[in-house]
Amino acid sequence: MHPRRPLHLRGPRRRTRTTVALASALLLALTACSSEDAGPELELSAAVPDEVPDGTVLRVGDPATEVALELSGLDEELEGIDIEWANISGGPKTLEAFRADALDVGAVADIPPLFAQWTGTDVKIVAARETVDPLEHPTYELGVAPGVDVKELSDLEGKTIAYSPGQAQGALVLRVLAEAGLTQDDVELVEMASVDDVYVNALGSKQVEVAPLGQALAAPYLAKYGDDGGTTIAPGVRDDWWTLYAPVETVKDADKAAALKKYVAVWAEAAQWISEHPDEFAQGYYVEHEGLPLEDAKAIVEALGTYSVPTSWDQVIEAHQATADLLAEEQGHDELDVEDLWDRRYEEAIAAAVGGTS
Repeated sequence: MHPRRPLHLRGPRRRTRTTVALASALLLALTACSSEDAGPELELSAAVPDEVPDGTVLRVGDPATEVALELSGLDEELEGIDIEWANISGGPKTLEAFRADALDVGAVADIPPLFAQWTGTDVKIVAARETVDPLEHPTYELGVAPGVDVKELSDLEGKTIAYSPGQAQGALVLRVLAEAGLTQDDVELVEMASVDDVYVNALGSKQVEVAPLGQALAAPYLAKYGDDGGTTIAPGVRDDWWTLYAPVETVKDADKAAALKKYVAVWAEAAQWISEHPDEFAQGYYVEHEGLPLEDAKAIVEALGTYSVPTSWDQVIEAHQATADLLAEEQGHDELDVEDLWDRRYEEAIAAAVGGTS
């Protein structure tokens, strides 16, 4: 199964709005110095305004949605908002940008908001997306190093496994172990951040025997190491929740909060458009934007399946609480009430956009 590469911009591409490329902490700091003046303060219990004042800037780290909006024409619905698209995705880089005051909202899996809160950055989740049939279309595969015999989850016992505690891949490993009836004591977790091709290279060099690979890394891994015996297996657990989250300062700024309300509605429409136009998205994003061959691009889109945007957050909050409880127990974090992380004022805007009720 072909897996998914981290959503980094991989080359020049025409832009209809400003793209902010943030390559280092220094550049993040410089970007922060040029941010717009804050709008009026908005209480977290107050209704989010409907009107977005002219000149409101919203700095967004969500490359895939940027492309989907351009391809679909949905970007026209964001007229009146000055969107600054940032070349950022994934938990660590998004959190770094938040802390440098260089980003207003980012797209990540369900784990980074928990770690932001646990490490002292107050955030709010403002949108969620799930995969239809998530067990049939997992976000990650378990990569198995050449010469290592892992054909089912029980075979993980005694293996060395790449582990990134603060990322979705780390939570996936813990869920997989629980599904297999194993504990951390039954394996050797090797801590390393999942960025770029780190896990692929770790498997190929046999630094680890198993590593979770997103649905754009497994294909390159199998192409490079498959002839030597490298394989992948399905994780067998749900791993599909995707969120938009923001520093609490964003939703306490009345102007940015209003712009974000408009953005999450269009983001929800874009998720539906991607599901309904897989070939067009494969060509526009994975081929033209990410530089993949068309065959690989189509395989990734097929592997990831279609998306659904829940118009009620009850189920996702319940699942998120279970994940937070698991991480608190397994990693020694304080217990966390995830309901406090979800800004349900945005739930209604999303429901209206996709034709549901919250």
